[in-house]
Amino acid sequence: MNILGAVISGGQSTRMGSEKALIKLGTKTLILRVVDRLLPQVDDAIINANGDTKRFEFLELDIVPDIETELQTPLAGLHAALAYAAEEDFDAVVTVPSDTPFLPRDLVAKLSGDRPAIANSNGQDHYLTGFWPTKLLPQLEKALTASNRVQDWVARSGAVKVNWPAGSYDPFMNINTPADLKAALALLPKVR
Repeated sequence: MNILGAVISGGQSTRMGSEKALIKLGTKTLILRVVDRLLPQVDDAIINANGDTKRFEFLELDIVPDIETELQTPLAGLHAALAYAAEEDFDAVVTVPSDTPFLPRDLVAKLSGDRPAIANSNGQDHYLTGFWPTKLLPQLEKALTASNRVQDWVARSGAVKVNWPAGSYDPFMNINTPADLKAALALLPKVR
C-alpha cells in the first residue's frame, strides 16, 4: 500500500499568539518534530498550508494549499490531501496536525488497513489524526456540502477508533497555548 503523510497546518493559532507550527520546542520547530516522526512511516509526505509557502521551505516537502478555500475547518486540509493523493496515485493518506510533536512511531502501522481510522488515547478521539483511503475523496466532497465538522465526517466515513494505551505522556498532545509548550518541554526527556 502506497501511503501519503499529510501534516495539516491550517489552524489560526489564536491561543498561542503566533503560528504554532513554527514555534520551537527545544531546538526544533513543532512541525519539524511532526515531520521527523511521520516521514519514516510513509512513502512520501506533504504539508497542507495556505498563505506564503516560503515559511515551510526548510522542510523540503511539497506544500499543498486548500482547494475549498471558503471552508474554515481542518476538513479543507483533508480534502486537499486526498485530492493530491488521488492525482499522485497514493492508496491512502495519513493526516496529522502540525502541533502534535510526540506522535507514536507506530502510528501508520496501527491506523492503516482497508477502512478509515482515527487515533484515540485516554478516552479522547483525535479526529485529525487519521487514516483515509484515497477512494473516499468523492464521499468527502459530498459530505462537505452537508457539514464541515471533522467529527461529522469521521462518523459518516465509518472510521474506526484505534486506541493507544495511556503512558507517561499522551503521544497525541496538542500544543495550543504557551502553557502547553512549557509542559511539552518538560516531557521531552521522556519521549522516545
